[in-house]
Amino acid sequence: MTLLRTIPVALSALTRNKLRSLLTVLGIVIGVGAVIAMVSIGEGAKARVAKTFENIGTNMLVLRSGSSSRGGVRGGAGSRQSITWDDLEAVRRVAAVKYAAPVQSSSAQAQSEDQNWQTSVQGTSPELFEIRNWPAKSGRVLTDVDVANKAKVAVLGTTVVENLFGAGADPIGQTVRINRVPFVVVGVASSKGTSGFGGDNDDVVFVPITTFNAKIQGGLGRYIRGSIYIGATSPDATKAAQSGIEQVLRQRHRIKAGQDDDFRVRDLADLASAQQQSAETITSLLLGVALVSLVVGGIGIMNIMLVSVTERTREIGLRMAIGATPRNVLTQFLVEAVALSVIGGLLGVACGMGVASYLAGQFGFEFVMRADITVIAVIFSALVGVVFGLYPARKAALLDPIQALRYE
Repeated sequence: MTLLRTIPVALSALTRNKLRSLLTVLGIVIGVGAVIAMVSIGEGAKARVAKTFENIGTNMLVLRSGSSSRGGVRGGAGSRQSITWDDLEAVRRVAAVKYAAPVQSSSAQAQSEDQNWQTSVQGTSPELFEIRNWPAKSGRVLTDVDVANKAKVAVLGTTVVENLFGAGADPIGQTVRINRVPFVVVGVASSKGTSGFGGDNDDVVFVPITTFNAKIQGGLGRYIRGSIYIGATSPDATKAAQSGIEQVLRQRHRIKAGQDDDFRVRDLADLASAQQQSAETITSLLLGVALVSLVVGGIGIMNIMLVSVTERTREIGLRMAIGATPRNVLTQFLVEAVALSVIGGLLGVACGMGVASYLAGQFGFEFVMRADITVIAVIFSALVGVVFGLYPARKAALLDPIQALRYE
């Protein structure tokens, strides 16, 4: 009997007991479904991280105050202010630095004529829009003149525009009160979408850093109470910029060799890479658990196939008596095991895609489906059928026809 003739016979044997066949493939369905779901969620998480840092900007460093170690314990960033306005000017003079923009933020109430909206107000300089590649959708961004004159002007994010003026409205020239201080809208920033961590990049109002300190924060002060966003001259110059900034600030702050810095310079490319690696590690761990489930499903198939061989002993003996060879019997039972595994694999792919799509919608991940992983999962499920179906099939093939016909 050829393989093509064996397949219909094997499928017919499986359909004689549909419920048992369905329960048998359940372990494979769970295993393959878990593999597909975990990989899809992991890829979605990686895509989300990549999108987040793409929205933030490229070639970017972030400088923040940070406390030195005391008693073996390092304080968190911002626990002690150490970055001054003079430090900002020194950073701007570092050779590999193209832009440096101070950013101070505060939650504030924004008001139009008849609408209120709680948003994030960021005091900054024009360089920020270059660093983050964030042009104006309409109107203009902040200018050096705005900063020098402490102008009461604002650039609104699209979310703020929609909530204060309505979707599609043109707020240029309108007045918005921020903590009761009137600001003239001079621009609307282009949309950056979600941050990838649940935040809305467009729910923001930008004002000149000098105006922010005078009207919202309450005084300039010696220290920058926030961060400095730094743009390197090129992607290849990011490390040189980071090293140059650290060297300049250690000299300015009189930090000796062996002492901890009182500031922190973070390369967002490194942060993105670390988060990507974390997502990959978690995905790998969950994938390992899913593969164990797939192996357990294979053991279930072997168990049921052994029961099937015992139940069909007389049938096997009869087939051998009328001319079936041990190879024919081996092939039939092996095809049955592989068919169960492949059916379970295909059902698992469908279930895994459904679960991944649902979870992506619930948690804001991008639904990513990798065709190569899908194919590999189905092939692996078929291999599970071969490996765990071989022993029952061999046992059936080695039955003695005479003894099999006598079996009660």
